[in-house]
Amino acid sequence: MGVLDEALAARLYRRAGAGRWGVAPDVFTDALVTSASRVFAERDPTSRELARLLESLHVEDLALAIACAAGHDAAWEHFVREYRSVLYRSADAIDPSGGARELADSLYADLYGLSERDGQRRSLFRYYHGRSSLATWLRAVLAQRHVDRIRTERRVEPLPDENTEQTVAAATPPSDPDRPRLLAAIKDALEAAVSRLGARDRLRLSCYYAQELTLAQVGRLTGEHEATVSRQLARTRRTLRDDVERQLRDEAKLSDAEISQGFGYAMEDAGPIDLGEILNSSAERKKSAAHRSI
Repeated sequence: MGVLDEALAARLYRRAGAGRWGVAPDVFTDALVTSASRVFAERDPTSRELARLLESLHVEDLALAIACAAGHDAAWEHFVREYRSVLYRSADAIDPSGGARELADSLYADLYGLSERDGQRRSLFRYYHGRSSLATWLRAVLAQRHVDRIRTERRVEPLPDENTEQTVAAATPPSDPDRPRLLAAIKDALEAAVSRLGARDRLRLSCYYAQELTLAQVGRLTGEHEATVSRQLARTRRTLRDDVERQLRDEAKLSDAEISQGFGYAMEDAGPIDLGEILNSSAERKKSAAHRSI
């Protein structure tokens, strides 16, 4: 694709209000080029075709997505404030029983992009190119995740007319004798990792996961915006994961394969691993230690 007309790029930059979110003009221009390249992948467009496409983009939404992907706090807080209700309404439309709201909440960490590759944030926003509104794109992402979850659940359901005691017994693989050992190692490492967290981090975890409060309710308790709560919870989860992996590798001397297998078991059935109990135990130990020091 040819070089983007500078006057057109500048006009779209102003229309998007990208400067409000600290998005540099060249970064915004690169996003426009990326969006156009997705449409004109097989040929070079004429200048008129390119201009028509770029003028049709939802450039305000695109600028917000770029800023959120870059970790701009004001942009992220604006996104959560404006689009939380969009996600929740979409989740309720997908599953009126409320089961899809968990998927809506889980999107925040992926959208914020805590993980990095080659020094670059890996935000889900990098897949948004402005050709639809941000609200429409979010609904599509949420709907796809719901479909993926249903497919996963169906893969583990028994086939019709085969759920007899004999067939289930025959189809069930023998239990891995290493499973209890790996889960115990993960539980010990998680307890140690939780004990190293700050009090506010433990409070957020306890409120959100053990007491099942909403992000807004946790924010009222901690005096934080719910966007901040979401961001801090995602950061804490990553901290715990990194700490647990380090302990399993350096202290428990587990191989990468064993660590991966252990996490797989924990995802399937955590068994003895209960985050609520671990948080309560950690709090009790700290209280006891405080009393002994008096």
